[in-house]
Amino acid sequence: MRVPVLDLPAQYAALREEIDAALQQTCRNAAFALGYQVEKFEEDWAAYCNAEHCIAVNSGTDALHLSLLAVGLEPGQEVITSPMTFIATCEAILYAGATPVLVDIDPATNGLDPAAVEEAVTDRTRAILPVHIFGHPADMDPVLDIAARHDLAVVEDACQAHGALYKGRRVGAIGDAGCFSFYPTKNLGAYGEGGAVVTDDPDIAGRVRDLRAHGQTGPYLHTMIGYNARMHGFQGAVLNVKLPYLDEWNARRRAIAERYGTALAGTPLSLPAEAPWAQSVYHVYPTRCEARDEFRAHLEDADIATVIHYPIPMHRQPALGGLVRHGDLPEAEALAEEELSLPMFPELSDEQLDYVIETVQDFF
Repeated sequence: MRVPVLDLPAQYAALREEIDAALQQTCRNAAFALGYQVEKFEEDWAAYCNAEHCIAVNSGTDALHLSLLAVGLEPGQEVITSPMTFIATCEAILYAGATPVLVDIDPATNGLDPAAVEEAVTDRTRAILPVHIFGHPADMDPVLDIAARHDLAVVEDACQAHGALYKGRRVGAIGDAGCFSFYPTKNLGAYGEGGAVVTDDPDIAGRVRDLRAHGQTGPYLHTMIGYNARMHGFQGAVLNVKLPYLDEWNARRRAIAERYGTALAGTPLSLPAEAPWAQSVYHVYPTRCEARDEFRAHLEDADIATVIHYPIPMHRQPALGGLVRHGDLPEAEALAEEELSLPMFPELSDEQLDYVIETVQDFF
């Protein structure tokens, strides 16, 4: 039996009539850059996140970059963030002329270790950028406390955590601004690139809105140098179709995670745990295994796909050499050496799930 790590064609097959109709409507109305489909999504995503404002942009990277600019990040300043993330998190900081300062993670959540954050604050620090990695919220209260004491902005990287809850609150709407990616592989994915910023601050919302469209504040009036970061109408159309299904899909992911957890609890495999204050949406199912290469080969021989998230942490990336500051990061290093993600997507059948579980058990 073949089991992919993700099955986007299966999701499209279930929504084909709705998706096709939405795309055709966009063509008929010629709403290709921003437009009514994007405006509807902004309204609905803000409501879903319990945020006052949503500004749709062209990617999660744009969301991070423009949010950092909107909270006042300037060249020469520093942003504290995680080494266990996709490179876009650090790129966004560097685009603003600032320096990413990498601190170690809490192995219980794989998010920022608050104690390490506190130690990293300097007179150059302007913001903290916690990453809600793998769909599990970072521990936000200690981060917010540190930020308040040092007058720092908090920009959430929620690009892997659509719908996740921290103490009952949607992630992304907890800090000064929250950033989402709608890359096709996300829990809520577009059919191409897409992103959004959510915030309760009207000033931040206004700055992001102006920056995404060449700094334009009126017809052919440009009051700042901005960017071409507008969401395309097709992506808004796709997201409008998919959003009503997000909670159902996340519930299925949680059910799959529960089945994995129950069935594999007796193995030496280290399984993801959910903090008592969190509700994860399991963007991926990250396990840890000391014999990762052998384990992965065993699964591949059984035609079960896996992914490593992330084998090279940010402080070891060649592209970032000399561009980031970091301290001692043993937990991040250990995760990079041991992590292996099992198949996780809402369309995963019970038959496929059982096959994965049995194959994992066979290895041990």
